[in-house]
Amino acid sequence: MSNLQVLVIEDDQDVQLGYVQALGLDGIPAQGFDSVEKARRAIGRDFAGIIVSDIRLPGMDGLAFMQELLADDPDLPVILITGHGDIAMAVQAMRDGAYDFIQKPFLPQVLVSVVQRAMEKRRLALEVRQLRRQLAAYGGLESRLIGNSNVMAELRRLVQGVAATPTDILINGETGAGKELLARCLHDLSGRSGPFVALNCGGLPETLFDSEMFGHEAGAFSGASKQRIGKIEYAQHGTLFLDEIESMSMPMQIKLLRVLQERVIERLGSNRLIPVDFRVIAATKADLSKLAEEDKFRADLYFRLNVVTLDLPPLRARREDIPLLFDYFVSQSALRMNRPAPAITAEVVRDLMAYHWPGNVRELRNQADRFVLDLKMVPGSAAADSQPTLHAAVESFEKGMIAEELRKQGGNVSKTAEVLKIAKTTLFDKIR
Repeated sequence: MSNLQVLVIEDDQDVQLGYVQALGLDGIPAQGFDSVEKARRAIGRDFAGIIVSDIRLPGMDGLAFMQELLADDPDLPVILITGHGDIAMAVQAMRDGAYDFIQKPFLPQVLVSVVQRAMEKRRLALEVRQLRRQLAAYGGLESRLIGNSNVMAELRRLVQGVAATPTDILINGETGAGKELLARCLHDLSGRSGPFVALNCGGLPETLFDSEMFGHEAGAFSGASKQRIGKIEYAQHGTLFLDEIESMSMPMQIKLLRVLQERVIERLGSNRLIPVDFRVIAATKADLSKLAEEDKFRADLYFRLNVVTLDLPPLRARREDIPLLFDYFVSQSALRMNRPAPAITAEVVRDLMAYHWPGNVRELRNQADRFVLDLKMVPGSAAADSQPTLHAAVESFEKGMIAEELRKQGGNVSKTAEVLKIAKTTLFDKIR
């Protein structure tokens, strides 16, 4: 708890000094400010401490500041100090999220006791937040974005680099490639305190766009019996994932662009502007730059979303990952269905490697389920005209076997050549 600090906001300099000294005598580092405006400069993201504030202050009062702080960080303990006439106000503040309130006058030990409890809560909250980030960053990413191919290793490296930045992100990838999983990984690594909110733009009618995205007030239109929070407001301090954004109509694109530029929304039936802090991760299976050139997608929205672009490769472009992915999906399916995991034979791997996988990872997962249930698998009955050439199939199978054996042998070429029963020089040539 020694690395945590207390910010004390009190406009009476003598009283402020008394609070700071009382906490200091108990080994609690505290810093005093006579206004919210001055204290705000000392508070950054993941502020490691708590706030003790008088309610009545010059400029912004303690209640308004508490609401501002909790909007950014709901776990931040705020202790309010009240005069006798502010009790009703303080009780309401507790309902709104204040950690505690202390009524003047009070003994120094009362302040110290409340602050110590609040600091312990803060310490635990920050530890949990840090552990979640570490879990997502170390090991968790490799177990979610599975694959030993170079393209997947590079993708994981890019995700690590951009996840914690506030920039919006565009994901390019075919249907079933795992765009939503990639978006969730970015959100989990971002450290953002808000939720992950997913919306498929292809299933959103234009008539419902305003209500779904911005929300509405009670009575805004026929059938609006109560207030509704929209997707953007619900994603406050979190991530809004917009899948199939290429299917969004031009009028909808204009409204989304305005929100991305202004970062404010207005519920239907209301004239009040609501500031929003959220990150957009958009996903598309189309070439948005080409659509923008053809005036089928707004170029300004494309450039707004295209700050960071992540390309998620189709499964056929990383065939060496298929055995590893299939083994993982079979294990997960067997656990889910409470069945023993069947042995994956060389013939099964051969068929998987030769198939063209139009449904990508989603289809591979489906085939793993069928494999566990001992049902006929699609690759074995695929139409001949959808198969790759014999040369391409053999090359892909060979590449996959070599990559998988190299992984098993920890990259040792000599041991890999011995297991595969080929000369080491031949293996070097094939690796190249």
